[in-house]
Amino acid sequence: MTQRKVIIIGAGFSGISAATCLAQQGYEVTVLEKNATPGGRARSYTAQGFTFDMGPSWYWMPDVFESYFGRFGKSTSDYYDLKRLDPSYTVIFGENDFVQVPASIEAFRNMLEQWEEGSAERLDDFLEQAGYKYDVGINQLVYKPGRSISEFMSPKLLFDVLRMDVFQSFYKHIRRFFSHEKIIKLMEFPILFLGALPQNTPALYSLMNYADISLGTWYPMGGMYKIIEGMVQLAEEKGVSFLYNQDVQQIEVQQGVARRVQTATGTFEADVVVASADYHHVEKKLLSPVHQTYSDTYWRNRVMAPSSLIFYLGVNKRLQNLNHHNLFFDEDFGPHANEIYTNPKWPSKPLFYVSAPSVTDASVAPEGCENLFILIPVAPGLQDTEEVREKYYHLVMDRLERLTKQEIRSNVIYKRSYAHQDFISDYNAFKGNAYGLANTLLQTALLKPSMKSKKVKNLFYTGQLTVPGPGVPPSLISGQVVASEVAKEFGFAALPANV
Repeated sequence: MTQRKVIIIGAGFSGISAATCLAQQGYEVTVLEKNATPGGRARSYTAQGFTFDMGPSWYWMPDVFESYFGRFGKSTSDYYDLKRLDPSYTVIFGENDFVQVPASIEAFRNMLEQWEEGSAERLDDFLEQAGYKYDVGINQLVYKPGRSISEFMSPKLLFDVLRMDVFQSFYKHIRRFFSHEKIIKLMEFPILFLGALPQNTPALYSLMNYADISLGTWYPMGGMYKIIEGMVQLAEEKGVSFLYNQDVQQIEVQQGVARRVQTATGTFEADVVVASADYHHVEKKLLSPVHQTYSDTYWRNRVMAPSSLIFYLGVNKRLQNLNHHNLFFDEDFGPHANEIYTNPKWPSKPLFYVSAPSVTDASVAPEGCENLFILIPVAPGLQDTEEVREKYYHLVMDRLERLTKQEIRSNVIYKRSYAHQDFISDYNAFKGNAYGLANTLLQTALLKPSMKSKKVKNLFYTGQLTVPGPGVPPSLISGQVVASEVAKEFGFAALPANV
């Protein structure tokens, strides 16, 4: 029997994941990637002896990665070496106020107890709840395709959902346990990955705190791109073909069925199309209006996660007072959050994040040098100019140098910036967003853009604009879920039971 052909648009985490799962099911899978290398936002590049991960830099939820490789009889250790970071990260609250967040839960408990009496015991209660949410959320809910309310109709699952504080805000939930300002900031920090204010994020997402505190912060030696390299190697072992520099121009639809995918250099026949590219771009640019599921008004009303202004810096000396991950919370997040979510504008006093992977991994920088990745969360849709980028470079460097008590700028021998226009150019990102849709209550599960087109019978979507949402582990899961939906709909054997 002739193999059914699947064309996957985009070689990010979700696209590679979907491709490998479908190849395992017997499909002939071709991945068309716009850029010259795989990885999407998780691409990597080298310059002047420095190796930079372009996007994701946090390795959380190690069980999700292990589960992914395990479904193919492999382990993460077959492809890359993991190291648990200790301290997990550093939070800079102000001058001479650096908090090293320990990997040990007991040490973490002791730190909180020093700030707020009784908080260690309350942490135990908080983590017990968060662990339950993690178990149900990560092992059950996120594997639901979100296409029908019937997916959530089992009595046990309904009971579980009711216990998971879906209708309470994270903001209120965290304040039931803690009142000390530093503890609250530590607990609210992971919510920044979800793209919404704590007031608008369901308390369900305390599962992120469980991932942070209980499961730890890890690093794949060589950089986050090692994950992509491992995934591509596994996909190719399963027979997946990757074609690069293939900018898709059109999905040709006949009688409600996607028949061909056209790029600037060729046409590819398809029995199934899976879009791992930007959902909005695929709908509005690759499909004719009659085949689009969502209107312009729908997209205008979506709450987007932030974009980012990123600086990749190569420094010709080793730096002091920096760990692998560093969160600069020396300014009030309230005004910055308002400038991201409520009144979008370039921020006046932004919080920012610095990753220095060379602290852990000598391979990412020349000897005696430091590799820095600096990220400022900013509102999507802003006007992005070189003048603005340069202004914020100096604003951030002023604070970085003052707080870490050292000269850095004069030692920068390599510098590159990346922001809205780059996200649009490289990934066709809607409004230049970096993280997809915000995880608000009204953009959860069934209320996200559908994984299956309502107008094209064999067109599916995966990635950060559909279920389960933004982030590396969710994108990895999203590819597995969409592969399961394709396999079920086209009569192939179902994927393993956890999907």
